[in-house]
Amino acid sequence: MPRPTKCRKVCHFPRVLEFFPSQGKEPNVPVILTVDEYETIRLIDKEGLSQEQCCEFMQIARTTVQRIYENARKKLAVVLVDGLPLRIEGGDFWLCDGQTTHCGHDKCFKHQYHQKYKKPKGEFIMRVAVTYENGQIFQHFGHTEQFKVYDITDGVITASEIVDTNGSGHGALAGVLHALQVDALICGGIGGGAQMALAAAGIQLYGGVSGEADKAVKALVSGHLEFNPNIQCNHHHGQEQACGEHGCGDKNHCHELPPNQG
Repeated sequence: MPRPTKCRKVCHFPRVLEFFPSQGKEPNVPVILTVDEYETIRLIDKEGLSQEQCCEFMQIARTTVQRIYENARKKLAVVLVDGLPLRIEGGDFWLCDGQTTHCGHDKCFKHQYHQKYKKPKGEFIMRVAVTYENGQIFQHFGHTEQFKVYDITDGVITASEIVDTNGSGHGALAGVLHALQVDALICGGIGGGAQMALAAAGIQLYGGVSGEADKAVKALVSGHLEFNPNIQCNHHHGQEQACGEHGCGDKNHCHELPPNQG
């Protein structure tokens, strides 16, 4: 019987998910680079880590890192030489939440958010975030400068706080919400890539909502929130796939929670 695949730790969901050759004349089937393959490229080729350091960060064996890295480099070579499009999706991974002792980065923005806005999260607390501007729901997720975060206990809002995003965008914003232990997000427009990042972090999305933030959260608590389950943002060209098309919302996959934390 084969051994089960061990999930690989990934710092954050990729900010850009698709790349296309500018001179492509005919649509070609894209090369698929998994998120864990992407992470080995980021750590080794961009950040300059050794394979040994990479395996420590991703919390997997060095032989596994070598295999993933070799597969990733081969795929990138095919993309460059044959002029094919590239898409990043799938893989066996879990997202770092910035709260573990094995984060590996002293300046991890997730860790900084967790320390600054650390709140006790009890068993019966639901944490909801809203894209926020002057009391209203900000309508473009990728450009929101603030979230208003609410704690809900037994159907009652017990606390709320405004959190600055410090210019984070798209995939990084999903990382901020993950670090804040947010369970659900209420927003206006949001692109397919950001939806996948939220799904990978286990955050329920309520998109296509407008109006006052406080009223929206109260409507969610009462079960009367009107939202668009098929919301898409036209600003995200080339990323209009709904996250369900990629299986990233499957609760049985390991890019939901890190080992021993679920």
